[in-house]
Amino acid sequence: MQKWIIALAATAVALTVAAFDLHREERVERSVDIAAPADAVWATLTDFTAYPQWNPFMQELKGTPEVGQQLTVRITPAKGSEMTFTPTVLAATPGSELRWLGRVFIPELLDGEHAFTLTPIPGGVRLTQSETFSGVLVPFFGGAIDVGDDFDAMNQALRDRVESTASIAR
Repeated sequence: MQKWIIALAATAVALTVAAFDLHREERVERSVDIAAPADAVWATLTDFTAYPQWNPFMQELKGTPEVGQQLTVRITPAKGSEMTFTPTVLAATPGSELRWLGRVFIPELLDGEHAFTLTPIPGGVRLTQSETFSGVLVPFFGGAIDVGDDFDAMNQALRDRVESTASIAR
């Protein structure tokens, strides 16, 4: 019986060490400059009901951009399959930052922290969209988390929508 307990403990230690060794992070980040005030960009970014009209990547986003709230996000990446997930909002600072965390099953298996950051620049704002993938499954999903082109497409569509709306309002 004692040998069985030692073998079980050794297996648990080996699996724990392997999980920490396999844990990886990958970050995808893309930015675009938008010739509009931060509040105009924020208004478009958080008008989730309008996403199907202009957003080529996030075809659907439901929920409220408030800390602690759960969202429903449906993405259609150019390379890969459509996916729906339910992240939790971590930050929602008007005109500055929207950030959420999505998980696959349990923490640290495959987590994705998605962020939109607005930074003032002369003549407007710089929108940076990023995602940090972390967890033990990251090494096995390398190609599946290549969403840089999708971020670029969404950022450019957001810029075009905001700038055309801002020019109409002038």
